Amino acid sequence: MEFENIHWVAGCGFVLAAIVGAVANKTNFCTMGAVSDWINMGHKGRLGAWVLAMGVAVAGVQLLELTGLVDVQSSIYRSSILGLGGYIVGGVLFGIGMTLGGGCGQRTLVRLGAGNLKALVVLLILGITAYMTIRGLLGVVRLQLFEPLSIDLAGQGLEEQGLATLIAGVLGFDNSQALHWIVGLVVAALLILWALSKPEVRSDSNNLLGGIVVGAGIVGAWIITGWIGLDDFDPVPVEGLTFVAPAGNMISYLMTYTGATINFGIATVFGMIFGSFLYALFTKGLRIETFTQRQDMINHMVGGVLMGFGGVLALGCTVGQGISGVSTLALGSFISVLSIIVGSAVTMRAQYYRMDDVGTVRSAALAFADVVLPWRKLD
Repeated sequence: MEFENIHWVAGCGFVLAAIVGAVANKTNFCTMGAVSDWINMGHKGRLGAWVLAMGVAVAGVQLLELTGLVDVQSSIYRSSILGLGGYIVGGVLFGIGMTLGGGCGQRTLVRLGAGNLKALVVLLILGITAYMTIRGLLGVVRLQLFEPLSIDLAGQGLEEQGLATLIAGVLGFDNSQALHWIVGLVVAALLILWALSKPEVRSDSNNLLGGIVVGAGIVGAWIITGWIGLDDFDPVPVEGLTFVAPAGNMISYLMTYTGATINFGIATVFGMIFGSFLYALFTKGLRIETFTQRQDMINHMVGGVLMGFGGVLALGCTVGQGISGVSTLALGSFISVLSIIVGSAVTMRAQYYRMDDVGTVRSAALAFADVVLPWRKLD
């Protein structure tokens, strides 16, 4: 078989994702766990690792864009269409889903590589639901209900949704290269400094390693697709790491292999699983884990559906939007991340109240007040 540009890009993506998967397994890098530690225990170690990954990614990707090495503006994140409804509703649904399913898309792949068959159930349902939302029955819901909620920034005189462009448009500044450098530097510095200000991050090598490697992995993904893969005759989409839509494409690829072509996203899904598997194998951490309770299985299945549907609406997951999207400084990415955190945090608090036999509706109301209205306590 003759290797084309897409095959080289996919191969590089597989290797990159394998490294990230192995490190994520070793360091227990988990965005759902980060929210859980913070909400339930007040511990910000893994949250700091997530924010550190954002900061590293912002620094690297802005350098790539502003030096002209990678055309980041051509990615899905920096469109002039601000899909506000999808970012908010999709983000909240994804946050609920990842809490019920035991982890985000990235963590699901890492768990599967380590032998967790519950994660396999989540991955299959997530992938099928995501594909249905992109191309199938649920796509009608997406187009009919959420597309009309989008805002076309072009109508406001803004060519895209990058923070620097928005600042220039709103404040009347010149949309200059200097402004983009300043905004990129400030955001990267704030994220990294906030993360490193947490003792739980500085004192834990796993949090430091996880944040740096995952952030650098995002930068590597942009380099692979936007620079190594740059070819006028055989172009590939410029993208970072994301795992919702690629999970659906992976399932389609496996079912239609002889008539399908691998791409960067599919390769990274395989790579994450493989890297986690190798780490678990060589450290003797490979363990087969299955469902032992019916409710646990139901939660994971519902979580997979919500992650697949919500992740497509929000244009990504806690890595796809939370790090890759944020690295482009797209406004929609920040909205999606906040929505995911709110959805996850409210669900965790509701589960806490349910443990005390509080009714479902009451638990949800109390949880919402705790997270969204912390200054107001319900009786």
